[in-house]
Amino acid sequence: MARYIEPVCKLCRREGEKLFLKGERCYTSKCAFERRSYGPGQHGQAGQGRNRRMSDYSRQLRAKQKARSIYGVLEKQFRRYYSIAIKTRGITGLIMLQILEARLDNVVYRMGFAANRAQARQMVNHGHFIVNGRKTDIPSMVMKAGDTIQVREESKKNGLFKDLAEQAEKTNCALWLERDLKTLSGRVLRMPERGEIDGNLNEQLIVEYYSR
Repeated sequence: MARYIEPVCKLCRREGEKLFLKGERCYTSKCAFERRSYGPGQHGQAGQGRNRRMSDYSRQLRAKQKARSIYGVLEKQFRRYYSIAIKTRGITGLIMLQILEARLDNVVYRMGFAANRAQARQMVNHGHFIVNGRKTDIPSMVMKAGDTIQVREESKKNGLFKDLAEQAEKTNCALWLERDLKTLSGRVLRMPERGEIDGNLNEQLIVEYYSR
């Protein structure tokens, strides 16, 4: 499946804020945004101080691109999530965010089993997790309430997972999830509420973008 392979720090610079796409590195002085907070490209620094009024379309586009960058989803798949949300009963914007949050790679990240979503996606791709008793390697798999996830016994021998419990203990597990660090497993308790999802996302602008 296609994925974004360019430097992810450019995405933060393009949005003008940290998206925390590299985990702990984003909290250190090594973060590229700390050194170059202006936009990427040869005109990024030159246009930094300009007072530009963004059009409605521009604000909608940037809101959509920010959400895509945070969850690591390309346009075709992101639009498909919107199509599913608009056909589902409820608030379209919230449903779309819940779908993104319920992706297997994001659930692995929210449980603290990966430093960032990119690492979570790679771990799932390599078949390190079992979902509902079956091995899976599909990061985009959408989890449901009651679904269980655990690290494969064979994978626990891998050096990547030897200190995973200790590392995961330093991070908080999302309230809508349950995890057991002793067995490196977890369960989806329910779908997340809006207050439990990134507050910097503006789902209304995203809905407006696709409703044009």
